[in-house]
Amino acid sequence: MNHKISLFEKKIGDAIGEVVLREKPESLFDPVRYILSIGGKRLRPLLTLLAADMFGADPEVAVEPALAVEIFHNFSLLHDDLMDQADMRRGMPTVHRKWNANSAILSGDAMMIESYRHLLNVPPHLLPQVLHIFSDMAMDICKGQQYDMDFESRLNVNEEEYLEMIRLKTAVLLGSALKIGAILAEAPPADADLLYRYGVHIGIAFQLKDDLLDVYGDPITFGKKIGGDILANKKTYLLIKALQNADETQRAALEQWIVAVNPDPLEKIAFVKNLYDQLNLKQLAENLIEKYYLASLDLLSSLKVADDRKMDLLRLSEKLMYREK
Repeated sequence: MNHKISLFEKKIGDAIGEVVLREKPESLFDPVRYILSIGGKRLRPLLTLLAADMFGADPEVAVEPALAVEIFHNFSLLHDDLMDQADMRRGMPTVHRKWNANSAILSGDAMMIESYRHLLNVPPHLLPQVLHIFSDMAMDICKGQQYDMDFESRLNVNEEEYLEMIRLKTAVLLGSALKIGAILAEAPPADADLLYRYGVHIGIAFQLKDDLLDVYGDPITFGKKIGGDILANKKTYLLIKALQNADETQRAALEQWIVAVNPDPLEKIAFVKNLYDQLNLKQLAENLIEKYYLASLDLLSSLKVADDRKMDLLRLSEKLMYREK
């Protein structure tokens, strides 16, 4: 990664280290400090700074709204982990496991409020636009999470429904992070919209890759237990295609594992993964990831800025698509 991105990452890391640093009561803010301190890719705030820089703004103007994006993202993870009853996040215990469910709910709420506090540092003439994008993004994430939960009790989820769910739950956050940066640089509206669409496409590819890594990744580098989506019966692209492409015998066996009460986790993961292999679903998912990745690059190439100003996003896109965690 180049010097500029490293510089932006350090700027973001330093700013995150100051968030609610001395706020009390500690029982409310310790979980906030914990989830912000255990890292993650810091991708979303980085996108905000890169977008502002791409259009010639001083990245400093984007630091506070970038923090808002990152804090909101982590708030959503606290509640997401609680709803999924996930044990690990970024290789560490989730907040509801380290503390309790009530702490995850209330500390998450505090994070949401804190994210809006950081938005107040946006220049006044740009604040309405930024608040509009941020609030639409926040509502879309809630919609996506609800669809995700609704899908858990359905076997007939189709590919289009799934792609819309991950667009709302994951991809609009990347698109919004970029568009906010563009607005802070007072970029032309058409370019800000193109950048948003680029972010949505790369975000869909990113989530499809995440689903793939949940089955085929290395638990050490991935930071989460492999097979978590399988055990939770998450209607990922892989499971949807397995239900669609399996023959009658395979589908009956798969449905038995889906409805099984307290199945052996390792046996369930092994069966489902083996079925995915039989149906060549890893390759199918990789093809779809490539489709969205290439579409995102087409959108980026359409931006009316010099090609050399797009290089940081191009490199970052490539890194996201070929990551192992």
